[in-house]
Parts: sequence; C-alpha cells; structure tokens
Amino acid sequence: MNKKKILIIITIILVLLVGSGIGCFIFFKSKEVKIIYKKDNKININDTLYNTDLIKKIKNGKLISKKEKIDTSKLGKKKIEIRVKDSFKKIKKITYNIEIVDTEAPKIIFESKLSTEEGNEIDLVKDVKVEDNSKEEIKVEVKGNYDINTVGTYELEYIAKDSSGNKTKEKFTLEVTKKVVVTKSNGGYTLSDTTFKTSNGHNGVIKNGIAYIDGILIANKTYPLPSTYNPGGLTSEFTSNFNNMKAAANNEGVDFDVFSGYRSYSTQQSTYQGWVNRDGQAEADTYSARPGHSEHQSGLAADINGYGARFEESKATNWLRDNCYKYGFILRYPQGKQSITGYVYESWHFRYVGTELATKLYNNGNWTTLEEYFGITSEYTY
Repeated sequence: MNKKKILIIITIILVLLVGSGIGCFIFFKSKEVKIIYKKDNKININDTLYNTDLIKKIKNGKLISKKEKIDTSKLGKKKIEIRVKDSFKKIKKITYNIEIVDTEAPKIIFESKLSTEEGNEIDLVKDVKVEDNSKEEIKVEVKGNYDINTVGTYELEYIAKDSSGNKTKEKFTLEVTKKVVVTKSNGGYTLSDTTFKTSNGHNGVIKNGIAYIDGILIANKTYPLPSTYNPGGLTSEFTSNFNNMKAAANNEGVDFDVFSGYRSYSTQQSTYQGWVNRDGQAEADTYSARPGHSEHQSGLAADINGYGARFEESKATNWLRDNCYKYGFILRYPQGKQSITGYVYESWHFRYVGTELATKLYNNGNWTTLEEYFGITSEYTY
C-alpha cells in the first residue's frame, strides 16, 4: 500500500473519531481548572461568610455552587467545598481551607466606682459582665490590693481574657466608707454622728442621730430616728404640698385624705407590738416598722385613705400613682421591691421628698426606691 492510500485511510479514521467525540481527546488537551483565591483566608469568629466569598477568579471553568452561608462559630481550620464545570462541562468538586480566628478583645461592662462600709464584704465582680465575639463565658479577675476594714479609696483593675489570648483591662475604684454605727440609747437606737459616701457616691451625713443623704431625711430599717425625734406632727412642707395635690385631684373628680399621718416613737412602739402579738415578729417586720424606723415619725409620710384592697381598688390609687410626683410625693414601697425596701407593697403609703427627686424616682411610672437611687440598704442590724 502506497503512502497516499495510507494517509487517506488515517484521515478517514480521524474524521470518524472526531465525529464520535473521541478524537477531541487526541487533538484537544483539556485545560486544568484553576481557582485564584483572595489573599486572606482567616475569618474572625462569628463573622458572616459564604462559601464563594474568598474566590477571586476561576480560570478554565465556571462556578456552579449555590451561595451558602458558612458556620463560623467555632475556632480552628475548616474545609469548604465548591463545584465547578470545566471546559468539557464536566463537574468537579474542589475544596479549600479557611481558618476561623478571634482577634478581638473582650468588652467589660462595669461600674467605675464601687463603695462599701468598712467591715462589710463586697463582691467586686457580682454585677460585672463580659461580652466577647466568641460568645464564650469569660471570668473576670480583679487586680490590686484593698482592705475593707480600712477607710479609703482603692485603685483596682478588672482583667478579662478570652481563649485566644485577647485581653482587656479596665480600671475602677473601691471606696471603703466609714461604718454607720447604731447605739442603744433612751430606750431606742441612735446613729452616731458622721459623714459618709453611699455605694452610689451620694453624700451622707448623720447629725444629731438623724441620717440625711443629699439633704433628704432617711428613715428605714438601716437608719433609725432617735426616740426623742418629734417634728410636731406632719411637717408644713408635707401639708402644703398635700393640700395642693388634693385640690388638683378634686378637680378631676378624685378624692382622698390622710388616713394615718404622724406617729410618735411611743405610738409606733405600741402599733408594732400589736402586730407582733398577732402575727409574730418575722411576719410583722415585713409590713410594720420597729419603733424609730418608721417614716411616720419623720412627719414626712402618711397613709392615704386606708389600707389593703379597699384603697387598692379606689380611683385615688391610680391617680396618686401617676400624679403624686408632680407635687413632690413618692410611692414609697412599690410592688416587687420588698427585698430592697424591706417592706411589702403598700399602695397607700406616700412620702414627701420634693418635686425634683420625686420626678426622678417616678421613672415614667416604673418607681425607683430611695434605697436604689441613693445606693443604701434597709436591713435591721440588731
């Protein structure tokens, strides 16, 4: 067979192979799919990432994977899979790695100034919170020295460190204030004269056995009045402002009056003892003050219209709760605040403190107590 015939035969065979799709592998070499990635494959923990976000360009192929969100909630390396079509429309699976890291320091949420009376233990991290993008639980450490038995101001530091080694430091101060001393005298209990700072940084002074914080007289379970204290009845500022409040309510068809106003030390003594005899001391202490600890003795507080359901169901209840602050009065023992004030909810007990403070304590209807606002306790110490 001559060369010409051989060449013709080979040409025919090749034409047949190309027609059947086999010859393309002989004449056309498939080009390799190449993916060019973005430089940084490190992703911050809990950041939003999709499976295609790190792909910059695809050579000799086409991406066919659907956009899917990647779970970035755990630290470490993670394998991502995508699918592409090559030049012959063949589907290929390609994987690449990412590394989930944490480069952000935790955030410490705290009060910059804390205070406690000398001798009183304080949990410095009780109300401290730590937020971190890793969502892990991070404990706070306290750095620095202090002595709760020595009056003074101590410069301390909170430290929070996450599992990736990111650390945050925040400075705060602890003020150890002079202890308020209660002594027994004249059949009652008297506070020793002193000055002090409350845990919220308010100025306290005890003068002639009477406690004032920012000029406001305080009478509660922690701060008693001397047995001899007697303002002569309800004070003039209480009475004049109460009359203005009553007149405003009357104009709106609401009526009320003082049911129980000033009580002397001896009157409160017999009142309290009566409740103790009936219900026992533990129960009585939840709704009746021991002698010397009653706001009624201050001449600045009164029970209005009566007690219990009879008053709770009256128009006066809602009117006073929403309007008394305009005349300088506060709902002294709000609902749900027994652990703070020391007393159960009393919808009838109102205290005069002046319009400026009363407006703050009204708190748009969500009453704040004197104890919360000033940062003081209401607990018997004897």
